[in-house]
Amino acid sequence: MIDISNTMLALSEDSATQEEIQDVARCLRTLYSTPLGSQEGDRSLGIDQGVFLDKPIEVAKALYVREVTEKTAEFEPRARVVRVDWQESDVVRGEVIPKVVYELV
Repeated sequence: MIDISNTMLALSEDSATQEEIQDVARCLRTLYSTPLGSQEGDRSLGIDQGVFLDKPIEVAKALYVREVTEKTAEFEPRARVVRVDWQESDVVRGEVIPKVVYELV
């Protein structure tokens, strides 16, 4: 299971202002930790966990990468996903924590 509530962010080398960097990080954190359909006013905002839920972990990881890449392009045009790294959270339960590495565009 992918734990979207603990998604980490990392900015690749960039030269934007601190204020913009913080704003983009805040927007991405909100986007990645919001389940799809739960945001009143814009039900399309958030991550569709149904896409990767109950899939084998390698398949779930690939589907998650696609989901965050597409959602980032749609909702935060100032950023682009470079890659997603993974940290083991609970090996027994098969939980992993995604670390989305992005760059400002």
